[in-house]
Amino acid sequence: MTASQKHSGGSSSPLILCTNDDGIHAPGLRLLADVAGRLGDVIVVAPDRQQSATSHSLTLHRPLRVTEIEPDRHVIDGTPTDCVLIAVNQLLAVRPDFVLSGVNHGSNMGEDVLYSGTVAAAMEGTILGIPSIAVSWAGEGIGDLSSFASPLHHLLEQILGRAEFPAETFLNINIPDVTASRIKGIRVTTLGRRVYSDSLIRREDPGGREYFWIGGGVSSWSGGETSDFRALEAGYVSVTPMHLDLTSHRLIDELESWSL
Repeated sequence: MTASQKHSGGSSSPLILCTNDDGIHAPGLRLLADVAGRLGDVIVVAPDRQQSATSHSLTLHRPLRVTEIEPDRHVIDGTPTDCVLIAVNQLLAVRPDFVLSGVNHGSNMGEDVLYSGTVAAAMEGTILGIPSIAVSWAGEGIGDLSSFASPLHHLLEQILGRAEFPAETFLNINIPDVTASRIKGIRVTTLGRRVYSDSLIRREDPGGREYFWIGGGVSSWSGGETSDFRALEAGYVSVTPMHLDLTSHRLIDELESWSL
């Protein structure tokens, strides 16, 4: 019996949908599913390949295919947003209680959240009315994430155990690049600002045709004491509440005065 079938039969454990943007075989997804499995019944629906920086994109111009590689573990040849949308509306017999996205290899702070497929999957869950959380690790490369199982379980247990989850809001969690024993604690944070330099390369291929390569370069951070990147620099886990409403409410009255 699958996790969603158990819930359609009245299971009392929460049903948790896990996804990511690093692909179905990513160690971070395995860690997240293992930790979530201690907190409820888990179904994994993830992309078949790396989907970093796909943001909130949907696949509209070709068919999407779903493969069940084992019970409660599906792979889709699409984006993280595709995965959440299809899982909630087609694959699960009942709606999940939570959507968890990650654990991403690489932080998602500041402007990164606008590009991140990890964050987009949590946002899609929120749009569908499901409490959602994005989780990222600030380390470089693959790394061994197994040591973070205990602190991640402790944090998710506290969040998922809340009686109410704020409407139209999801949480963006970043884990610092330190050993689990050196994590100092948890800070509730705001988004910092990140500026990239020399991240666009212009070259010619062997045939003399011009091409551009986006990525690399260097970045610099700015932001106040409550910024997410400052928490990670100090060895704390960053938890940033994110809201779907992008309206700049403080400018409403000023724009009204423009008499547009």
